Amino acid sequence: MYQLRCLLVVASLVVVMWGSSSTLVRTVQAMIPPPVVQCNQTAGCILYNSYGAWGDRKDCRVPTVVYPTTEEELRSAVANANKNKLKVKVVSRFSHTIPKLACPGGSKSGKALLVSTSNYNSSIEVDVANLAVTVDAGVSLRQLIDRVEEANLSLVAAPYWEGVSIGGLISTGAHGSSWWGKGGAVHDHVIGLSIIVPAEENEGYAKVIRIQAPDPLLDAAKVSLGILGVISKVKLSLEPGFKRSVTYNFTDDAKIEDEFMDHAKKYEFADITWYPSRHTAVYRYDNRVPLDTPGDGVYDFLGFQSNSILVSKSTRATEKTMESARDVNGKCLMASSFVGFKKLTANGLKNGLIFTGYPVVGRQGKIQTSGSCLYSTSSVSSCAWDPRINGLFFYESTAIFPATKFGDFIRDVKKLRDLIKPENFCGVDIYNGFLIRFIKASQAHLGQSEDSVVVDFNYYRASDGSTPRLNQDVWEEVEQMAFFKHGAKPHWAKNRNLAFLNVQSKYPNLNKFLAVKKKLDPQDMFSSEWSDEILFGKEDNYNNKDDGCALEGQCICSEDRHCSPSQGYFCKPGLVYSEARVCRYNSSPPPSSMS
Repeated sequence: MYQLRCLLVVASLVVVMWGSSSTLVRTVQAMIPPPVVQCNQTAGCILYNSYGAWGDRKDCRVPTVVYPTTEEELRSAVANANKNKLKVKVVSRFSHTIPKLACPGGSKSGKALLVSTSNYNSSIEVDVANLAVTVDAGVSLRQLIDRVEEANLSLVAAPYWEGVSIGGLISTGAHGSSWWGKGGAVHDHVIGLSIIVPAEENEGYAKVIRIQAPDPLLDAAKVSLGILGVISKVKLSLEPGFKRSVTYNFTDDAKIEDEFMDHAKKYEFADITWYPSRHTAVYRYDNRVPLDTPGDGVYDFLGFQSNSILVSKSTRATEKTMESARDVNGKCLMASSFVGFKKLTANGLKNGLIFTGYPVVGRQGKIQTSGSCLYSTSSVSSCAWDPRINGLFFYESTAIFPATKFGDFIRDVKKLRDLIKPENFCGVDIYNGFLIRFIKASQAHLGQSEDSVVVDFNYYRASDGSTPRLNQDVWEEVEQMAFFKHGAKPHWAKNRNLAFLNVQSKYPNLNKFLAVKKKLDPQDMFSSEWSDEILFGKEDNYNNKDDGCALEGQCICSEDRHCSPSQGYFCKPGLVYSEARVCRYNSSPPPSSMS
């Protein structure tokens, strides 16, 4: 998952303003991220995600947490839960999902069990002869990649962020970018899977099911959101080791809506980053090359590098000040600094110790994914979003479009940009603009039924959910254009709640998936109110509208009170997509709610 942690370049402006540019060039190591499950004698155990963003709508409190280290211990935990009629959820070491998919139901009654796979990560079996690898579900993506590369093989598909477990990344549909071969979604490289499900008493209350391609059950199990059972083993296909050659082309965005498809077809690992306020598109020219091609490059994405805690805190404080002062120009200065520095440093690509020029050639395992802020113990630096330091805090919206509809979305965003002012888009360009990636049609029931284009965009999130954001209406209109006008699907592990409204109608194989669920988990042991909320996305979930509910995406506004009239934000129609309902700032109250 590519939740943007772009601190380094944004921080460069803050540090230069404060006259301490030396902080940027000093090499510092990262503070290891905190455990996502934290327990004490008074509060019990609380599950967080890695951004500390689950404090809304009550904490995720869990009465019991277990840490199995073997598949049998994992099966035993499920058996005990089934015998005692407990709700069960699984969490990995880092837990990056924005929806509370790992939060079990039944917490209030004490009838819940949380299973952590953070210690279930020892087995990685590489089958060189058959080009396959079988791993424990808790193995991290970086562990897997390094072991596979040691065998002179390569995993072709991977998300850009490596701080995920194998079980978690396939369960939520995580992906890289490619329309070639099996495509960019990791689950489409799964050729086998073991899952633990409830069983009858004479079977020990739980059993392990081994699923191998071409068993049709695999189409349900490989993207399951954790609600079919507990994944214990994952088997992935591999290819002989290879290198990649990468070049970024920073250019004008005038033809992006007409060029994206040809770009994806021409380059195996193509992507595009679009900075609408800068009128800039960055095309990634990225194809595999033979192993004997000279070059030992790496991709160490700027936003995933370790950064000074002082700089992280200062950057967040500066952005909060700009939000409070409604300082659009300040945000544009930050965005301009970011894009310029990204161009200068190739966004973290390095030919060796530093970037010296294009193309950057390196082995697949060093180019495909990054996350260097995860791996050391200095107390003076961390990942930029570490919740302990009051650093970056953001929302990530991710929309998945049928390829044939994506161009129209870009045209609408350009209309909105040009109708207002490009400066009103600077907030997203601080965080990496619109990241455009490609995933191929999939047989997975909860995967994509046709070749698709994925758009990620990150934007400032207030520390207090009742605080509106600068240009709140712009991002709400873009969000509603994507999901409701152009019919995009939400990424299962990202997005604000409203993105999942009527999601059932967008997945033609959802009923097949639910039929498998009913067979494997007839008592809904692995479901919760949180997973039901996004999987079913019914209108009823959004009818009980509290004051301010639109500010955090818990509803679409229909009255001013759903925004924040006391702070000058009123519910208004969209400017390009008139059916949208957004919270727009107006310093003088309008005569009526929807004028």
